[in-house]
Amino acid sequence: MKLGIPAETRPNETRIAATPETVKKLTAGGHHAVIIQAGAGVGASIPDEHFVAAGATIVASASDVYQQADIVLKVRGPDAQELARMRSGQVLIGLLNPYQKEGIEALAKQGVTAFAMEALPRISRAQSMDVLSSQANIGGYKAVMMAANTYQRLTPMLMTAAGTVKAARAVVMGVGVAGLQAIATAKRLGAVVEATDVRPETKEQVESLGAKFIEVPLTEEEKELAKGQGGYAREMGEDYRKRQAALVAERIKQADIVITTALIPGRPAPVLVTEEMVKTMRPGSVIVDMAVEQGGNCPLSELDKIVVKHDVHIIGIANLPSLVAADASALYARNLLNFLNLMLDGKTGQFKIDRDDEIIAGTLMCMGGEVLRK
Repeated sequence: MKLGIPAETRPNETRIAATPETVKKLTAGGHHAVIIQAGAGVGASIPDEHFVAAGATIVASASDVYQQADIVLKVRGPDAQELARMRSGQVLIGLLNPYQKEGIEALAKQGVTAFAMEALPRISRAQSMDVLSSQANIGGYKAVMMAANTYQRLTPMLMTAAGTVKAARAVVMGVGVAGLQAIATAKRLGAVVEATDVRPETKEQVESLGAKFIEVPLTEEEKELAKGQGGYAREMGEDYRKRQAALVAERIKQADIVITTALIPGRPAPVLVTEEMVKTMRPGSVIVDMAVEQGGNCPLSELDKIVVKHDVHIIGIANLPSLVAADASALYARNLLNFLNLMLDGKTGQFKIDRDDEIIAGTLMCMGGEVLRK
């Protein structure tokens, strides 16, 4: 089997789907060859010679990769030009946005066998392949670092001969992987941290990190709804949203840094921080909207921009993991390697798609010209 890694074409995408570590493991048995487009790893600080030393072959262009590879590994889904280069029966693995039906249908029409890593089942056996978690972890870290860099005061409390500087107050909205890492990072920087989530079971996780949980009382019906599915929160009712907004609004008034992480798969991001809330924040405060690519948790966020509205800095940079591309690529590449190992026989090198395996079946979007996930 030939595995191909082209350079990413999406603007501001600096990650790569393989590293010298994963290339070395893929080529170790002698059954597989890895071909990589020249310069594909530059954004992640990986020069071509490191890939060559690990056993890869460098080719001049993306066309060479698509022409030779049996399996193509990518970070983001292909653009129109890349799709035109793909051939029937070729395997594609990456972040393919399974909720964007037109893209999956286009891959099926091309005859591509496509696996969307976002659709990975949230089961314990799949944890080592969970690209959403590995990248969200990095995103949560970087969100706090960007907030601290933009915030024009100190984050920790500082006692000096000239007086005491108060610690910054941070509010994290959404306690998934990104939110938990944001809490931990803000605590390490010395901030006083509060967090909120519709799932009451996250309270213990928040408190274990030394933060305070902003708890909205739930009715019995809301408790069932709040449990979510597959590790994600579900959209709550209007009455709950009003109670949550009132309670959170009071905390946001006092906050210096707000990190919003709330996403609902296949749906626009819920609005958590309204314009009215922003108006109540202190001048110089910072909001980092990690959901900006899906419409944003704050209506004032602008995609891939840092703007100032009502004297508040609002950071709407969508692809935070790409700002830490070396480590983000290392984790992502290991996720893909672990996923590939489900289908690559270690002894013979044979590639087999076992559709009885729930991980493979869950991520397989299209095959043989047919869309499998409606």
